[in-house]
Amino acid sequence: MRFRIGVHLGDVIEKADGTIYGDGVNIAARLQGLADPGGITVSESIHVAVRGKVVACFVDQAEQQVKNIPHPVRAFAVLTEDSALGEIDLTLPDRPSIAVLPFTNVSGDPEQEYFADGIVEDIITALSRMRWLFVIARNSSFTYKWKSPDVRKVARELGVRYVLEGSMRKAGDRVRIVAQLIDGANGDHIWAERYDRQVVDLFAVQDDITRNVVGAIEPQLHAAENLRIQSSRRRASMRGDASYEACGTSVASARMTTNRRYNSCGRPLHRALVMRRRRACFRLPRRGRCFSVATWIRRCPPHASTHRPPGHWTMTTPGAISSGYAECFASRYDDAIAWYRRAIELNENFALAHGNMAAALALGGQPDAAIEAADRSIRMSPRDPFNFSYLHYAAIAYFAAERYAEGVACEEQTLRERPNVSTALRFLAACHVGLGQMDNARAAIAEVLRLDPDSSIKRDVYGQVAYARASDRESYATALHKAGLPEA
Repeated sequence: MRFRIGVHLGDVIEKADGTIYGDGVNIAARLQGLADPGGITVSESIHVAVRGKVVACFVDQAEQQVKNIPHPVRAFAVLTEDSALGEIDLTLPDRPSIAVLPFTNVSGDPEQEYFADGIVEDIITALSRMRWLFVIARNSSFTYKWKSPDVRKVARELGVRYVLEGSMRKAGDRVRIVAQLIDGANGDHIWAERYDRQVVDLFAVQDDITRNVVGAIEPQLHAAENLRIQSSRRRASMRGDASYEACGTSVASARMTTNRRYNSCGRPLHRALVMRRRRACFRLPRRGRCFSVATWIRRCPPHASTHRPPGHWTMTTPGAISSGYAECFASRYDDAIAWYRRAIELNENFALAHGNMAAALALGGQPDAAIEAADRSIRMSPRDPFNFSYLHYAAIAYFAAERYAEGVACEEQTLRERPNVSTALRFLAACHVGLGQMDNARAAIAEVLRLDPDSSIKRDVYGQVAYARASDRESYATALHKAGLPEA
C-alpha cells in the first residue's frame, strides 16, 4: 500500500478522552489529500521550521484553497531521491556542459536564501544564453538544495562535465559571494573567486555579481575544454584512433559560435513567467492560485497570436513560451511551434520550451519531432519535477506513430510520478488497445471514469485540445471506444 502524508505545525485542542481537533488537525488532513500516493506534503509553517535542518528538497505547490479552511494554505511537496523519473540516457553532450548548484547560505539568516537563490537563477539564465554551452535547467539543479552532495556524483547524475558551486555570507550591509568551478570527472578545481560587495541596491549587487561570475567562467571553460581536447587528442593519436579528431573539431566549432493538477496550466506557466523578472504584460491571478486553460487564454494579451503584431514581451523567452502555450490550447499548433522555436532561438538551453513544443508537435502531426523534443527537454533537466508532463507528450506522439509499447512505457512512468492524471490514463488505455492488451486497457478506462465521470470520446477526443490530423483523431477514438469509454 502507498500512503499519503500531510504535516502541519499548529495549535490543537485535546478533549478529555484524548481526541484532538482544531485547525492544526484539519489543515494536516487537507494536506494529506493534496499529497500524491507515497508522497509527503507539508505546510508553510513546517517548511520554515525545518528549512536547513533536514536533507530534503521542497517543491512549492503554491497556495491551495481546501475544504473547511477559510484561508488558502501554502503547500510544499517533499521531493525524495526515489521520485526520480527512471533511467535517462545521460551521455555527455558534444559540447561543454555545466550545472549550477544552489549557493549555500552561511550567514545564518534564512531570509537571505532568496538573495542566494536569485544569484544562482541569474547565473543559470546568463549561461543558458551561450549557445555553445549545455546548461542544466534550474528545476534539476535545485533538487540538490539543502544537501552537500559529492560534486562528481552530481556530474554523473546530471550528465555534465562541469559543476559551479558556491556560498553566500551577509553581515550588515556587506555581502560576500564565493564561487568555484569544478571538473565533475575528477573533482579538480578549475577556478575560484571571492566577491565582496556593499549592499545599497540589492538587485544591482545581484546583477553585478552575476556578470562577474559569468564573465570569469566563460574563458575558464574555454581553457579547460582546450586542455581536455589536446590531452584527449594525444591519447587518441597514441591509440591510432582518429575518431576523437572529429569530436574535438565539433566542440571547437561550437565554442566559436558567438510547469499540481495536470489539467490546470496556471502554476507551471506562472513559474516560467516569474523566472524572468516578472515582466508579464497581462495580469496573473494571485500567486499560486490555479486557473483553467480557458481562463488563461482569456487573460492572454492580444499579441499571443502570431497573426497580431508582437510587443516587447513576446520577444523575450517567457513571452514566447506564454504565447506558444496559448496557441497550443487554442489548437493552433503550427503557430505554437513557431513561438516555441522562437523561445529556443532566444535560449537554446530552455528545457521548458523543448518540452512544451513536444506537445504541439505531437498533436500537430509531427510525432517523430515531438519524441525528439521531449527527450531533449528531459536530458536538459533530468531531475525536473515536471518531466512527467514531457513523458506524457512523448506518449501522445508514440500513439500517433503507432509505437504503442513505447507509449505504454512512457505513460506508466508518467503515472508513477502523477498517479491520477486522467489524460495519461486515456492514452495508456489507447496504447494497450494498440498492443491487443484489452484487459489492461479496460482497467485504465475504469480508473479514468472513477477520477473523471464526465470523460467521454466526444469531449476528450474531439474537444478543444485534440489531434490536428483526422486519422489520428479517429484512431484515438476507436481505441478508446474499444476500451470502454462512453461516446458522450
